[in-house]
Amino acid sequence: MITGIKGTRLRRAAAVAVTSGALVATGALTAAPAQAVAAPSLVAKGGYIMNNANAKSIFSKAADTKRSTGSTTKIMTAKVVLAQPHLNLDSKVTIQKAYSDYVVKNNASQAHLIVGDKVTVRQLLYGLMLPSGCDAAYALADKYGTGTTRAKRVASFIGKMNAAAKSLGLKNTHFDSFDGIGNGSNYSTPKDLTKIASSAMKSATFRSIVKTKKYTARTITKTGGTRVMSPWTNTNGLLSSYSGTIGVKTGSGPEAKYCLVFAATRHGKTVIGTVLASSSIAQRESDAKKLMNYGFAQLG
Repeated sequence: MITGIKGTRLRRAAAVAVTSGALVATGALTAAPAQAVAAPSLVAKGGYIMNNANAKSIFSKAADTKRSTGSTTKIMTAKVVLAQPHLNLDSKVTIQKAYSDYVVKNNASQAHLIVGDKVTVRQLLYGLMLPSGCDAAYALADKYGTGTTRAKRVASFIGKMNAAAKSLGLKNTHFDSFDGIGNGSNYSTPKDLTKIASSAMKSATFRSIVKTKKYTARTITKTGGTRVMSPWTNTNGLLSSYSGTIGVKTGSGPEAKYCLVFAATRHGKTVIGTVLASSSIAQRESDAKKLMNYGFAQLG
């Protein structure tokens, strides 16, 4: 009798232990802390964030919907330049009047490059990514495209941008401009742009540029003198307002609204993502911060 009661008690204890084990195994107990963080609510029409270490998605909102990207396009511009064989970052480019005329005609963001000055490729990349210089983008496209005319070289460079997108396996991205001032067929998605940025961030030069808050270029004038340019300030406000931010690029425009591709590292973990078509500069930063806070909470 006593032995039978003990046996029953033991079987019940074992059943409780098995049940508890099942809960642990299925993650019902361990998942609770992650569930405590609510998924973010974004003003942006599209958003995406992933773990940069393994490209695992953390949050999506219309992440595969094609939208105008504004100057976040310039991430691919820089990526293509940095992928050129035998790249010499100290190679000099003479600034042409066509670059200046282009930014004036389009009322575009610019690095205020001076016609006739000799500017290094490295400086042009800073001018491209910090003040979002469309004149710098034009200069780089002209230098690294191939062809007998400027128009052919620019078309060639944009072709390289699309080839790079294809090589990354991106099916919802197309470029028809070197700077985001598109002609009706310049688009990407939050997920695709995040993948482009993650690929670009593999370059140490790119990483160094996009985390820089301010940069002063010293160019060579027509007469061989040195011109100290006005400092270029990074348009990415997260570098000053969100701890751990390491990049990446802002964008805006009548169609694109306010865009931001962002990345941050905390406690050895890096998240990277994109918001497209937010409502203001302040709001795109707020949306990005919500995504990063959520991302880091999920990664633990």
